[in-house]
Amino acid sequence: MDISSLGEFRFIDRLTDGLSSKRASTVFGVGDDAAVIERDAENYTLLSSDMFLEGIAFDLTYTPLNHLGFKCVVAAASDIIAMNGRPEQLTVSIGISRKITVEMADSIYEGIRAACDKYSIDLVGGDTCSSMTGLSIAISVVGSVAKDKIVYRSGAANSDLICVTGDLGAAFMGLKLLEREKRVLNGNIEAKPKLEGYEYLLERQLHPLLRLDVIEALEQNGIKPTSMIDLSDGLASDTMQLCRRSGKGAKIFLDRLPIASKCFEFGDEIKTDPVMAALNGGEDYELLFTVPVDRYEDVLRVGGIDVIGHMTSADNGASLVTPDGSEIELKAQGWTSLE
Repeated sequence: MDISSLGEFRFIDRLTDGLSSKRASTVFGVGDDAAVIERDAENYTLLSSDMFLEGIAFDLTYTPLNHLGFKCVVAAASDIIAMNGRPEQLTVSIGISRKITVEMADSIYEGIRAACDKYSIDLVGGDTCSSMTGLSIAISVVGSVAKDKIVYRSGAANSDLICVTGDLGAAFMGLKLLEREKRVLNGNIEAKPKLEGYEYLLERQLHPLLRLDVIEALEQNGIKPTSMIDLSDGLASDTMQLCRRSGKGAKIFLDRLPIASKCFEFGDEIKTDPVMAALNGGEDYELLFTVPVDRYEDVLRVGGIDVIGHMTSADNGASLVTPDGSEIELKAQGWTSLE
């Protein structure tokens, strides 16, 4: 059987089917953004890991190495945030090919240190090894969350509001911009990339931010999401993950999607639909979460959050509702390394 025929999530389910916890301290294993481990009477430890491979997760042709280090930390720590937790420590394991110099490795770790400093995370260890297939970076993050504050993907209820932070689609459009310039400049040493006016798209792709601020703002306003996930694979795919784990359906309203304005400008230029960038692009690292309908006004008061839909019964499935009332089935078409 070809792995791509299963897709990423079904493949993971197949590999982990039948696993059972042997330690009483293992509260929750595979199936959410992070594993949950008993810490003490009041808190859980959260554990998550991510791997970033050259040619799959990043392209060194146009990715500044310090930005790469920073982005890898944000992407890995975002899984802890998605459980309503706080990242505390991380380890970094790096596979280095012959083309990576000492100075290049220094730049990667400069970005890693910058992210750790910004978000108060301790770099506590890791590993280095040689690589025959390019640069690889693996990060494991440890965090914590109070037991009464933890949020899983599985807690959404019928009629819960679906909320999203920030804006969507810019990271994907930034990637499209970089890929375009790579093609145009290929073999032309005198040409210069045309990036002016699209700095926001580049920033969202190369230097995303960890939405720790949102978690803290929600807590300050007494709001605990009923379910949550970080937007790494695209709005459609990640909405379906909430639906799947919560046993619910969802209606997302097209005219409520907070798509970055620059996505429309650049989308016109390259003939790419910004809506598809928002739904399927991925790497936004914003938060998608649900709250009870009676918290609507409270959520809006937090700022920087849009209510884009609501949960339904599982029988209704997950759909995108257009302004004329038509419904389009959501499909998980986000990035996958298995295709």
